[in-house]
Amino acid sequence: MRPLLILFFSFLLLAACQVSEPAKVLESTSEGTIAITVEESFKSFMDQELKVFASSYPKAHIKVQYKSEIECLKDFAEDSTRMIFVTRGLNKVEQVQFKNQLGYAPTFGILAYNAIAVVVHQNAKDSIFTLQDLQDRLTGKNPQQVVMDGSHLTGIVRFLKDSLVKADKLGKNVMAANGSKEVIDYLKNNPNAIGFVGMNWIGDDYDPRQVADRLKLKMAKVECTLCAEKGLFASPSQATISLGQYSLSLPIYYILKENAPGLGSGLLNFMSLERGQLIFRRAFLVPAKMGFQKRNGLMN
Repeated sequence: MRPLLILFFSFLLLAACQVSEPAKVLESTSEGTIAITVEESFKSFMDQELKVFASSYPKAHIKVQYKSEIECLKDFAEDSTRMIFVTRGLNKVEQVQFKNQLGYAPTFGILAYNAIAVVVHQNAKDSIFTLQDLQDRLTGKNPQQVVMDGSHLTGIVRFLKDSLVKADKLGKNVMAANGSKEVIDYLKNNPNAIGFVGMNWIGDDYDPRQVADRLKLKMAKVECTLCAEKGLFASPSQATISLGQYSLSLPIYYILKENAPGLGSGLLNFMSLERGQLIFRRAFLVPAKMGFQKRNGLMN
């Protein structure tokens, strides 16, 4: 009898040990937890991408932080995030550095195209600009007040510095707002100012707030530098971005550190395929991975 009791309690002890062992944390393309960092001006459409992804994959948990572009890249370099969304890819030096550090090179590419909208008040005298006009305002040669989204190096600030300001410095007439919404709010109350924001903050016809904003504001027309015919100007839209008619188009890049399929790859696949690309399209951006074209149909 005693040996049977010993055997019985041995089984109980073994079972208890097995129950108390912590379960292994699994990760796949649809399950697990990762941290990502996103350029703050992307918030309006990235919130929608993540919401739909989470509803489709309830076991996937993505911890997102919205920061300036330079802070996103800093997080990526310091290994506090596995995936970032910014307005540029990695240059050759960065690719080599990451490959030496990780043993493999991160992947990156363009998911969609946005644009920098030049925004003015509905009562503004000037709403048509050459690139030289914009450069003069950004460098202070024209003292009109300019407002942009962020005192840190956001994607929009970096793009404008690289493409328009170049070797010059931003003028004293340029002020930094605390995010894109603050740019919009400032312009509504300052008719003599000019502002730069992502098109996704002002051009969405499905967003009641943006429709209301456009009762007081409008997107200016900018010189088309790629058009064969000179003297043409365009405001940002899906059509003018797709056709290369708007000169301040801005790519939306992902940069991912995964040497095996994980949750970052799952999010990337979702955003690259039909549902994710349709979210970009609905936000009035231009999908880069899939072409959605209108086709004429016949009704019998």
